[in-house]
Amino acid sequence: KTKYSKLIFRKSDTVPEELHQMVQESFLTLREHNCLFQDLVRIKGKDFLTPVSRILIGNPGCTYKYLNTRLFTVPWPTEGYDIKYCSPQIHDACKALMTLNDYLHIEAVKALQEQNLFETKEIKDTTVIDREQSFATSLTEQGSVSKDQSDVCVPEDDRSLKNRTSYNLTLLNYMDPLQMLYLKQEPYFGMGNMAVSWHHDENLVERSVVAVYSYSCEDSAVEESNEQELKGRDPAVWHVGLKVAWDIETPGLAIPLHRGDIYLMLDDLNMTHQHCVLAGLSPRFSSTHRVADSSRGTLEYILGQCELALQNLKTDSDSMALSLKSLEAAVVKQVEEIHNEVEFEWLRQFWFQGKRYLKCTDWWLKPMAKLEEFWRKMEIMTSLVLSEVRKEQQIEEQRNETISCFLLLLKERQKLRKEWTAR
Repeated sequence: KTKYSKLIFRKSDTVPEELHQMVQESFLTLREHNCLFQDLVRIKGKDFLTPVSRILIGNPGCTYKYLNTRLFTVPWPTEGYDIKYCSPQIHDACKALMTLNDYLHIEAVKALQEQNLFETKEIKDTTVIDREQSFATSLTEQGSVSKDQSDVCVPEDDRSLKNRTSYNLTLLNYMDPLQMLYLKQEPYFGMGNMAVSWHHDENLVERSVVAVYSYSCEDSAVEESNEQELKGRDPAVWHVGLKVAWDIETPGLAIPLHRGDIYLMLDDLNMTHQHCVLAGLSPRFSSTHRVADSSRGTLEYILGQCELALQNLKTDSDSMALSLKSLEAAVVKQVEEIHNEVEFEWLRQFWFQGKRYLKCTDWWLKPMAKLEEFWRKMEIMTSLVLSEVRKEQQIEEQRNETISCFLLLLKERQKLRKEWTAR
């Protein structure tokens, strides 16, 4: 109750049957159409293929980055966007996951409201006990204690609740443990085979709720183990594991997950705790709904950055020759940083994963073509900086300042290009 109070579990029978059916059909459709992919992720400078296959579905133009790999959403059908899917079945699958997203948003808001009420009640109860124990305390001091306590539990406004529960994407996971040659053992509590090791979810809005819908393709032979003497968790059943971060003294928690169960990680639980996924015997899907931090991760953001960089490029109206408006070190630095961001955070990340998104939709091809066009202009801007700093008439101090910051970014670009080529 004290260590894991922000983990909320909902059994499958609390979820509408119609929603179960839609969502579970969508999982199977995506698997049938080969839309789930293992990611090549980078950990401590080395590349690893994830044991779990994934697809990111969400708001058009949204991305999600984890372990140095950027995933690009297959957009769910959103009003005002022209999204062409490779088949009507993929459209229906994305629509079902959008419906699940709306349902989990409502559930997350309710769970946070309940948590706030509970915490408010607890603080009030503690205040009453404190008062009863403080016979010697003056009335004025008693008043100040209750005032301080009431400040602690100011109810959250609707906007804050909405920001922390308005899921902009879901990372869909699939794994068949019987297809895996080797699964790591959980190292601290003897919980058995892990499908996903202990971790915090990355790149999320602070204190946002993570909501997970779990669907294991259980058959009657695997659903429950009949061994009476079994200690600990049933190895046939999938579990979510939870532990206090950087603490192996506090007992870990393993909660069984059956077909259609849901769990929510509220508030700061993702920061204060780590979680893992413990493999059962049957294949399993999960839809993990997140409020991804989109401050630097949307198409709108990166197009805005490109337009900002290209403000320093001017075209002669007669000769159409290109030149730079400013050679100030700060301006050059900003442009070259954006140049690197477009190349390494967007273009290379997208094409590195090949044309796998085309199995679902071609939505990203036009934006990528636009980003490539901007990138080519920034390559010209880099050449223009080089030719300008070679000219003798530049003021030496300004020239040296421009060259030193410019060279740093060029070296970074060269290093990253070598790394990407090697990958």
